[in-house]
Amino acid sequence: MSRSRLIEEAQTARNRAYAQYSNFHVGAAVETADGKIYTGCNIENASYSLTICAERTALFTAVAAGERHFNHLVVATENGVSPCGACRQVIWELCGDISITIVDEAGNARETSASELLPQAFCQQDLGS
Repeated sequence: MSRSRLIEEAQTARNRAYAQYSNFHVGAAVETADGKIYTGCNIENASYSLTICAERTALFTAVAAGERHFNHLVVATENGVSPCGACRQVIWELCGDISITIVDEAGNARETSASELLPQAFCQQDLGS
């Protein structure tokens, strides 16, 4: 799958965001190992703790569809903002050290990885199981 297609999908998802309170629209697109794309957008709630980020929406949708192996994640935000801490932990849990593209509204992209965004990530081995 081309990176540009993933970027387009994330930008399209960004346009579907429900951001009534922050007016900060975010979209995400994750590619599975077999080339499927799942998208997500941020969905806010008046009770802020019930808000869900675009990255988690995309990943949870993919996992709910039975996906477990991911190749790449794209996050589309205003000003190319990085994923929040909760999303970084979820990305690590579900994807491991996946490559991530963060793109702004003008299409400027930067490449990073889950390990760069969340060094010394908390993982199953830390639970002593």
